[in-house]
Amino acid sequence: MPNPKNFTAFEALTFDCYGTLIDWETGIVAALRPMLDERDIRSQDEELLERFGRLEPEVQAGEFLSYREVLRRVAAALGRELGFEPTPAEEQAFAASVGGWPPFPDTLGSLRALAARYRLAIVSNVDDDLFAGSAAQLGVFFETIVTAEQVKSYKPAHAHFHEVLDRLALHREQVLHVAQSLFHDIAPARELGIPCVWVNRRSGRGGSGATAPSDARPDLEVPDLRTLVERMGLTFP
Repeated sequence: MPNPKNFTAFEALTFDCYGTLIDWETGIVAALRPMLDERDIRSQDEELLERFGRLEPEVQAGEFLSYREVLRRVAAALGRELGFEPTPAEEQAFAASVGGWPPFPDTLGSLRALAARYRLAIVSNVDDDLFAGSAAQLGVFFETIVTAEQVKSYKPAHAHFHEVLDRLALHREQVLHVAQSLFHDIAPARELGIPCVWVNRRSGRGGSGATAPSDARPDLEVPDLRTLVERMGLTFP
C-alpha cells in the first residue's frame, strides 16, 4: 500500500461528507434544540451528540431504512431517553434539516484546491435528496456520489467502498479516503486496504461526539482539511 504522504500516488480522493466536509455536530444540535427548548429540557451539547452517536448505528444495524427514517427514529428514541415524545412534525423537521447543516470554514477552499489536482468522490450515509442540499453548499464537482440510498447499506459496511472503486475504475492503492469518523470510515478503509486520512475535527475535545467510538487508526491524521491541502503542497485559496 502506498505511503499516504506520497500524495502523487493517488488519482482520486473519496470523502465522507457529514462530519468531514459538513459540520454535522453543529447541525445536529441546532436541529434538536427547538424540540428540547419547547419542553424546557436542559441537556448539554456533548450529551446530545453522545446519545446520537450511540442511537444512530443501533437504528442502522437493522433492516435498511432511508436516512430520513433513520433520523426520525433517532429523534424518537432520544425523546424517549429524555422523557418526551416528539411530534411527527418535529421528527420530520429533524430529518429534513440535513441539507441545511453548514460546511466547515475550511471546506470550500480545500475542495477547490484539491479538485485542481484530483478526481473527487463522495461516499456518504445519506439519501440522495438530502445530499443535494449539501452539494449546493459545497460548490465543487464530484465525479461520483455514492449514497446509502443507492447501495442500500450504511458504513461501516463495505458496499460504499466497493461501489466507488468500481465507478472510478481505480485500484484501492490509487484512492485516498478522507474522513472524520473512525467508526464509519477509517475502520472499513483499513479493512479493505484503502489508504486513509483521519480529519480529526474534534482534536482537543474529549469523546467521539456524534460517532460511535472506534480504535481504528488511519495512515495519516490531520486536524482539518486545510492542513491536508498544505501537506499535499497545494495552495489554500
